[in-house]
Amino acid sequence: MKQKHNLRFTVILIAILLAMAPSGLAQKKKNKKKDKEKAVPVFVDGEAQVVPGFDTPDEWIRHDLWVETEFDTDGDGKPDRMHVDVTRPFQTDTDSLKLPVIYISSPYFSGVAADSKEFYWDVRHELNTVPPPHKHPAPIKRRGTRPIISTSHTKTWIPRGYIVVHSSSPGTGLSDGSPTVGGDNESLAPKAVIDWLCGRAKGYTERDGKEEVKAYWSTGKVGMTGTSYNGTLPLAAATTGVEGLEAIIPISPNTSYYHYYRSNGLVRHPGGYLGEDVDVLYDFIHSGDESKRAYSDSIVRDGEMARGQDRVTGDYNDFWAGRDYLNDMEPMKAALLMSHGFNDWNVMPEHSLRIYEAAKAKGIPAQIYYHQNGHGGPPPMKMMNRWFTRYLFGVENGVENDAKAWIVREHDKRANPTAYEDYPNPEASDVVLYLKAGAPGQGELSTVPSENQGTETLVDNFSFSGTTLAKAEFTNHRLIYVTPKLTKEIHISGKARITIKLASSKPAANLSVWLVSLPWTERRKAKITENLITRGWADPQNYRSLTESEPLVPGEFYEMTFDLQPDDQIIPAGQQIGLMIFSSDRDFTLWPDPGTELTIDLDATKLVIPVVGGNEVLNAAIGE
Repeated sequence: MKQKHNLRFTVILIAILLAMAPSGLAQKKKNKKKDKEKAVPVFVDGEAQVVPGFDTPDEWIRHDLWVETEFDTDGDGKPDRMHVDVTRPFQTDTDSLKLPVIYISSPYFSGVAADSKEFYWDVRHELNTVPPPHKHPAPIKRRGTRPIISTSHTKTWIPRGYIVVHSSSPGTGLSDGSPTVGGDNESLAPKAVIDWLCGRAKGYTERDGKEEVKAYWSTGKVGMTGTSYNGTLPLAAATTGVEGLEAIIPISPNTSYYHYYRSNGLVRHPGGYLGEDVDVLYDFIHSGDESKRAYSDSIVRDGEMARGQDRVTGDYNDFWAGRDYLNDMEPMKAALLMSHGFNDWNVMPEHSLRIYEAAKAKGIPAQIYYHQNGHGGPPPMKMMNRWFTRYLFGVENGVENDAKAWIVREHDKRANPTAYEDYPNPEASDVVLYLKAGAPGQGELSTVPSENQGTETLVDNFSFSGTTLAKAEFTNHRLIYVTPKLTKEIHISGKARITIKLASSKPAANLSVWLVSLPWTERRKAKITENLITRGWADPQNYRSLTESEPLVPGEFYEMTFDLQPDDQIIPAGQQIGLMIFSSDRDFTLWPDPGTELTIDLDATKLVIPVVGGNEVLNAAIGE
């Protein structure tokens, strides 16, 4: 009997425990859900932290909509609407949580055209002549499915307490309108999205629908970021002065399409894209409504662009002025953290510097981050986090008191920049270097001027690359002048500048200038950037004016001054600094028939380089 009683008691106890188990499990899940619902942004040392309750991608809310703009650029008589997607933590619904927004806009999200040279301009023709026409690619087949336009930046920022929003630029994806490659609609489109995020513009559930969508989950604080074209659009939006755009982090942005496709009057292409121009880029990104493409092609590409881009003279005109964001800086007030590479020969490093300097002059909070690599490359996450935390969450982390400039030193990792008071380095001052004859070998660069040297002449030939010319011991296709070997390292910081007096044997000529570090590195994996300090290009026909060129009188001398690209580089002891002057730069300029002669007046030509410590430091390093 006792054994049966114990068995009966055990069975009852197990039954009770089993009955309680589901209830306990349910309570545990309920508590877990409750903890998630109570998730709020957390900050440590002035940075937004990853919050487990937000780091739940499977539970994020995703939806899309169309924001109505104030323009009509596809000719249908209705305001263009921009396609927008939203990704946000579920707590924005369950707990009525409002959060700031990280916003990324792009013309690339829905696909691009084939990147084939057959759609580029032919560069093999004489200067100041009408180039032969080029082909246009087939219409782009839009990629992607609703409601997701892109997933970029979501894993970075949503776990830290932000909402991430994307939009397709005008004339791309499911957005209305026409691509204009820097036209006003590319500034007003992201402005409209920000206005919607702040409750000032209307959003709709469908492209042609009337059911409205409200951004009830937005605090009205917006930050923008992106790389290349995606980095240009944050600046474009900021130049409208739109309320609510508090901070931007452009990465390698194109801040002037003239500076992208021209240089001091010269038709010059971005590195890696020889023959590209504004109309080529238009074709590359135009992934919008195919039924409206004929209108856009006619009005924008074959109309405004064909008239304005002017591949014959390369002069600066109203078309280019309207695509230069430096001209639109007056309304801007968003805090600026700029990022760029000193060896970015696609979007040159000057693009970021010119806007950074203008922002500082306006009193806008601004910092700049430069690394030693090429195109792209964001600032370290810590810098971006502090920037957005300060200006979107309003956390007083003192970021505005940090160093203004952050430079990644040679051979350091990009996440480990060196802080400087500013860029260019305030301790740098201009040092003037003069030319001494030496063609067809090497001449000299010296801080001591010479007199009555006469001239030296080079013969243009696009067949030879700049690298080949810089490495050559003797050649009449370039002139090169070098310093003595450095006995101590020198630090160059800022923009070098050349004043050159020259004559051409023809009415038009390319002019290219490289500043190099010699001897040339011959390691198997060596990159050109290990020896190329900086470079620049100019059209001698624009010696007097950037907006109006004039044919050169063969044999007559002209003087012009122009800047090379900004740089910050430490040249080690044992190297020589060389100035190379040549004509056609095979990878960047047009290719006229070889044979044009450029004659340089040695006494009237000089190079100015910004050296930390100035004349005293450089003279000590070269023994002068």
